[in-house]
Amino acid sequence: MPTLKEQLFEKIKPELSQNGKTVLAKRYFKKDSEGNPIEDENELFWRVSENIAQADKIYDKDANLDNIITEFYTVMANLDFLPNSPTLMNAGRPLQQLSACFVLPVEDSMESIFETLKHTALIHKSGGGTGFSFSRLRPSNDSVKSTNGVSSGPVSFMQVFNAATEAIKQGGTRRGANMGMLRVDHPDIMKFIVCKDKGESLNNFNISVAITKEFMSAVEDDEDYNLYNPRTKQVVGKLNAREVYNKIVDQAWKNGEPGIVFIDRMNDGNQTIEMGEIESTNPCGEQPLLPYESCNLGSINLAHFVKDEEVDWVKLEKIVKLGVHFLDNVIDMNNYPITKIGEVTRSNRKIGLGIMGWADMLVQMGIPYNSPEAIILAEKVMSFIQTKSHQASEEIALNRGAFPNFKHSIYKKGNPIRNATTTTIAPTGTIGIISDASGGIEPIFALVYKRANCLDKHEMFVVNPYFEKIAKGLGFYSKELMDKIAEQGTIKHMKEIPEKIRRVFVTAHDISPEDHIRMQGAFQKYTDNAVSKTVNFGHTATKEDVSKAYMLSYKLGCKGVTVYRDGSRDEQVLNLAKSGPKSDGQEINVIEKKPRQRPKKVTGSTLLMHTGCGKMYVTVNEDEEGAFEVFTQLGKSGGCTATQSEAISRLISLALRSRVDQQKIIEQLKGIRCPSPTLTEGGAILSCPDAIAKALESYSSEKENPGLFTDEQTVTDDKNVEPKVYKSKASGNSIGSCPQCPECGEMLEFAEGCVVCRSCGYSKCF
Repeated sequence: MPTLKEQLFEKIKPELSQNGKTVLAKRYFKKDSEGNPIEDENELFWRVSENIAQADKIYDKDANLDNIITEFYTVMANLDFLPNSPTLMNAGRPLQQLSACFVLPVEDSMESIFETLKHTALIHKSGGGTGFSFSRLRPSNDSVKSTNGVSSGPVSFMQVFNAATEAIKQGGTRRGANMGMLRVDHPDIMKFIVCKDKGESLNNFNISVAITKEFMSAVEDDEDYNLYNPRTKQVVGKLNAREVYNKIVDQAWKNGEPGIVFIDRMNDGNQTIEMGEIESTNPCGEQPLLPYESCNLGSINLAHFVKDEEVDWVKLEKIVKLGVHFLDNVIDMNNYPITKIGEVTRSNRKIGLGIMGWADMLVQMGIPYNSPEAIILAEKVMSFIQTKSHQASEEIALNRGAFPNFKHSIYKKGNPIRNATTTTIAPTGTIGIISDASGGIEPIFALVYKRANCLDKHEMFVVNPYFEKIAKGLGFYSKELMDKIAEQGTIKHMKEIPEKIRRVFVTAHDISPEDHIRMQGAFQKYTDNAVSKTVNFGHTATKEDVSKAYMLSYKLGCKGVTVYRDGSRDEQVLNLAKSGPKSDGQEINVIEKKPRQRPKKVTGSTLLMHTGCGKMYVTVNEDEEGAFEVFTQLGKSGGCTATQSEAISRLISLALRSRVDQQKIIEQLKGIRCPSPTLTEGGAILSCPDAIAKALESYSSEKENPGLFTDEQTVTDDKNVEPKVYKSKASGNSIGSCPQCPECGEMLEFAEGCVVCRSCGYSKCF
């Protein structure tokens, strides 16, 4: 007689995409001492199901675990529902830390700050992300009685948390993610708003301003508002609300941060307000939590709930109730990294059941994302999920009891309920890849894009499966068309595609910011917690566009909003356009930069840089005007690394010969990180581009301070000249960012309030 495990493995075989299999193997499977996977997808879903089902025995010693395991296994193996990543990674393993979201308090004392820092390290080590409000810290230059000194302020302590996060490898596979929040009425608010202005610091933080009702009212009336010292609770100054608001808009337009959170609105919906106020959220902003509270999340794949172009409500109700049962069990099976977190979490028993595959559901039903029909369906679907999840929680409470703080909650006069919250719209970066589903409630990011194969130098098309099926079914699929779509990024104006198809298959940048926000507002209306969503803007969007989006989000009841203007984190070094319009309509004239010719003889130096890919020799040559060209040789390596270094060198040479400021080139390359940084005598070398930048920097320093290098070489067109080598003394500095995935090199998406790679599952936040 086959065991239950064998029966399930034979009956249900998960249908995973190649990307899904890759992500599971890299990030989720158990591995041996050499890092080789020792389980497959069946084994993983069995491990999680068997472990989470054990919680039923706590409340019913006669519970039929075989039935519960079967239900849990089936819903995951069919990819109808998946829990958050820590549960998939750790359930049934020694760590057994199952939550993704944590909020820790930061009190106004050195002891509290570093106690929280210790707790942060433990959470990141276990695979969780942390949120903090720094609003309780006294402002910079405020008095410190114990030392007769002055405070350095919240932003300086955020730097300490950032450095600690950098030193911890989260869960063995990724760095920790943080949310840093400051109230808009804190005296240091202007310093906070610009703390990520240059993109060179606090790279392990998302930041958001906690916006109050008082502030929004003052913005609308163009009035001043009060600033409060959190130590004394006294008014210590005033600022013009509209000027502060415009600065927030300016920074968000510039690089996407800070986001904004309507903190009073979050507390209006705080189900356990008698137990304390919400001060912060998790890193992506969708989970408001009390200090020392955690939450476990899971998402239903709506792509699997369409039947004959209609929502399969019967199946959806079944999976909603099963998801609530699963997530409530997770609370009891969780091994919390800090005792107090376990106590607070079990006292409120918050869970966050959400969705993914929303865009997939819409295209299957023939509904454009940016249409009134989509908004109506969003409210209908989320209202259904919230109602059925509350019913499921009440049914569980009949047997297991209400959550301990029920008598201090908004529910206290109604039916007992098991969980203080049941619904959250969370990012579904990696579990979305596993399920082959569109992320959260985001629109389709790209219908077609090219993926390069570094080994054989061929390109392949990655095509949205629903679009590919329709294109082939209607006979308009061709390689030429897919190439055109990949290049243009939209099918909006392609007459060779039927108009109805063009209307349905809209992508993120086809959709106006207003429609992004209307969709977020529709889901927020029926979500207990909050909604993770990115509002996408085209590169030419103005600051006024961002401002209007913020105001609309406030009007529509959103609890927070994150914006991203295309290209705002990827500034170009060269601008070869002869002229172009400014945002205010005026023309700007740009002198076309033409590279100067190479003389027959140039002089320069070769610097030895030690990188994670081996020894790199960087040659910098100059003509009578200064630095002129760069050559690199990377040991004996070949393949992509060497070709990329050569490409970078050629582009740097083109820029130098076009008289682009050398320091600007250094700023663009310095700090770029790869997965293999290395320590040298002069500091950290974070990547090959970082090594080239620091070689240029050293060369520049030598020109200003002769003696750093003791000799020069003369380079002619004779390729047999043997260069002399000098060792670089460049030092490491801040960590930068890159528009490509640092792990696989593929395209990154700004979605769901974060950055995610749909190819390998890399994410900045989860």
